[in-house]
Amino acid sequence: MRQTILQSLRTPLYERHRFIRARMADVGGWDLPIAYGSQIEEHHTVREDAAMFDLSHMCVLDVRGSDARKFLSKLLANDIGKLKSPGKALYSCMLNGEGGVIDDLIVYYLNDEAFRIVLNAHAAGRDVHWIRSQITEERHCVTLVPRRQDLVTGDVEALAMIAVQGPNARKKVFSAIPSTRVADRVKPFNSIVVHDAAVGELMLSRTGKTGEDGFEITVLAKHAVQLWDTLSSAGISAAGLNAWDTLRLEAGMHVHGRDMNSHTSPFDVGLGWSVDLGPERDFVGKAALRVRPQASQFVGLVFEGSGAVARTQSPVTSLEGEVIGKITSGTYSPTLQIAIALALVSPDIKLGSYVSVEVYARKVSAKVVRPPFVRDGGPVNEQ
Repeated sequence: MRQTILQSLRTPLYERHRFIRARMADVGGWDLPIAYGSQIEEHHTVREDAAMFDLSHMCVLDVRGSDARKFLSKLLANDIGKLKSPGKALYSCMLNGEGGVIDDLIVYYLNDEAFRIVLNAHAAGRDVHWIRSQITEERHCVTLVPRRQDLVTGDVEALAMIAVQGPNARKKVFSAIPSTRVADRVKPFNSIVVHDAAVGELMLSRTGKTGEDGFEITVLAKHAVQLWDTLSSAGISAAGLNAWDTLRLEAGMHVHGRDMNSHTSPFDVGLGWSVDLGPERDFVGKAALRVRPQASQFVGLVFEGSGAVARTQSPVTSLEGEVIGKITSGTYSPTLQIAIALALVSPDIKLGSYVSVEVYARKVSAKVVRPPFVRDGGPVNEQ
């Protein structure tokens, strides 16, 4: 039987990554840079200075039409009505009818008939299909315009995304591209569109998953290499997805498919704050959430006396041996120089208590804490 080998998808910056000798790997069907040298050095550069990541595999989706706001109000668990000024962003979960998390996303308000959603990469095709099915079911006057290169159709141009993160990120971006200095007034979780003579239209969003300040910059894919090189010449080094993962885990940030999925509700994974259950609005999954009991709580674990990393899905037990949960993400923290993990455990487990996790056939004790582990480049005091 003949086997079909599918080529991994590539971002507009693929050749640039190869040129600077990035270590590439298949990540969810994409050929992406996981490191350019030392993962630990890249991690520390973000915590102490600034570095940039290619996030062009994320899916930018424009939602347009006279019913755009009405439609998103029904689609999302958070209240889109909070978006009242251009550039304002909102974090939300998109739920199924049972209240499970299909995906988490950020939505930006462009104008009354145009919003921009940034979807996670691994499930973009599935997410777009789900959103289209909801448009059809509700008969809304809405058009979805995918802007990721593998999903683009018609005369729409593809977009790329570069994240610059770290305490010096904004200063270095302004130095690299003087026209972006107008973004200095942009507050966290807001964005601004800047027109630059050299690299065209840029959308600078003061968002990110590293726990540091900075921008996620959206640019036309045809200008991505030029933007990357401009940022590089200003002293912004490249960082790979391995560093991104340790940074986001230290920051207590979720990844769909590991820390949550379509079977967990937002309340199970510590995202209840992103759900608006007010009586004025209905949304997909709301009725289920109202009667669905909380099955777990989302916590951090700090391991004692061991650098060994707990594997995803490893059982978490009480010190008496009772299984009380599971690991969702684990890593060695370069900032704290200890092993840490995120876990879903019984709602009855108290912060500050101790649990046990099997790490490579050895029981290791861990303290239950509230994420994040690191904030503003250093350890959170309560750890």
